[in-house]
Amino acid sequence: MKDFPWYKSYPAGVPNEVKLYEYNSVTEIFDESCKKYKDKIAFENMGATLTFAQVDELARNFAAYLQQDLKLQKGERIAIQMPNLLQFPIAFLGALRAGLIVVNTNPLYTPREMEHQFKDSGAVAIVIVANFASNLEKIIQHTQIRHVIVTQLGDMLGGFKGALVNFVVKNVKKMVPAYNLPGAISFKHALKKGAGLQLQKPTVSVNDLVVLQYTGGTTGISKGAQLSHGNLIAHNAMIRYWFQPYMRADKEDIIITAIPMYHIFALTVNGLLMFSTGVKNVMITNPRDMKGFVKELKKHKFTIMTGVNTLFNGLLNTPGFKELDFSHLKGAVGGAMAVQDVVAKRWREVTGSPLLEGYGLSETSPVLCCNPLDGKHRPGTIGIPMPSTEVGIFDDNGNQVPQGESGEICARGPQVMSGYWNKDNTGVFFPGGWFRTGDIGQMDKDGFFKIVDRKKDMIKVSGFNVFPNEIENVIAGHPKVLEVAAIGVPDAKSGEVIKVFIVKRDQSLTQEEILKFCHENLTNYKVPKHVEFRKELPKTNVGKILRRALKEQESVAAA
Repeated sequence: MKDFPWYKSYPAGVPNEVKLYEYNSVTEIFDESCKKYKDKIAFENMGATLTFAQVDELARNFAAYLQQDLKLQKGERIAIQMPNLLQFPIAFLGALRAGLIVVNTNPLYTPREMEHQFKDSGAVAIVIVANFASNLEKIIQHTQIRHVIVTQLGDMLGGFKGALVNFVVKNVKKMVPAYNLPGAISFKHALKKGAGLQLQKPTVSVNDLVVLQYTGGTTGISKGAQLSHGNLIAHNAMIRYWFQPYMRADKEDIIITAIPMYHIFALTVNGLLMFSTGVKNVMITNPRDMKGFVKELKKHKFTIMTGVNTLFNGLLNTPGFKELDFSHLKGAVGGAMAVQDVVAKRWREVTGSPLLEGYGLSETSPVLCCNPLDGKHRPGTIGIPMPSTEVGIFDDNGNQVPQGESGEICARGPQVMSGYWNKDNTGVFFPGGWFRTGDIGQMDKDGFFKIVDRKKDMIKVSGFNVFPNEIENVIAGHPKVLEVAAIGVPDAKSGEVIKVFIVKRDQSLTQEEILKFCHENLTNYKVPKHVEFRKELPKTNVGKILRRALKEQESVAAA
């Protein structure tokens, strides 16, 4: 590991190059960048752009409105519920400048999920897109929310275009269900009124909370990870150091942001990091529209892209993607779920640049590990720890296991949360401040880590541990398979057996072909006993496959 200046021996050392606490608040990072890059384009969405100076002015106006008109106090919680729109960075930075704690919320949440998050966080205000306001109407009386700010998809597109988009979305596509939220005010009104108000800068320290980042809920009830200004400042310093090989001496970098900004990966990597380094951020509102996504990519000489395995796989299978100009692309980074070997291989073949895997969680701001970006990456691994970050493999009793053995991945570092909001945090940390990720992994002799699977997703077949990731990685290598998910289902003889759900790439694919392929590549007890073909698999809005939803569906079917 001598090639990595901060890595001495396990655990990781602290590099001299990284200053973790140069700022007292995340707001100071944004403020500095607004001045340094004021005339550059910071964000682009649906063809409209905002310069750093415009973001600065609009966020100040929004902050003044929250503070002076709504009388929101430092430390109160404000929810932001929207897809990738120009309104997001304005609302986010404005909330921070008013001293508020942001509660990032998935706009596709059901009313039940919204109610849980808003009640748990104690949010008193919300910025919400009109498309989802009808869901808020159903549950708002059960929450502490007293201020509702509504925005429409085209609000920041300007003039005739913005008005046209709002008209079409509401009246032609019928995408805005009727709602009744008395007292709700428009986002544009808040900006206009805030422009005439003074903003009093609140006193904020690195220990103050800045974000309540609710977990995806893929394995249970969503919990609010308490992230402080210090967590995000340290995290930004780490990944800024890490990304140097991608952004060295190039002031015209363009990052494609398809992951929604309410997700911690996009918020801190695509958002805070890229804003702090003057990178142009192209925000994709609906990445599930793959044809539209490819059409948008054709307009930009993009240099960096982040995403999840299903997103990259979807692009590779979308007509027109292979014909794009990849001459400026330095690489892509995959997170949130395992990057499958076949997807990483095809990505390099098509784009000529690597698809590197990183690893992190909402609770860790999120990045803990990533493959080096200077050519020393190791395919099939999540790389090595970030600067100033310790990562280890532990058994159930809190003891570190030898290198090469499997166990729970645990971590400690300045980017790790203090705990969950309003929760008993017993069992969340091992003694010594080691955060328990719930993921099973291994560390090789060179200090590279590999994800085996989620601890809760492990399948017990006749006493043998089987990890879905391995099954999925093998089956994804079949040329006729587009997507696959594996779960364990009850079996009277074996305790559990493996069932796989497959989306076909080629409609001629049969169960017999899958089983034959598995027998050729997996030991007998790892071969699925059940194969079900589906048109699509349940996913989070980020694109992460929901094994939990498949398990619930199986339980209902078996009842």
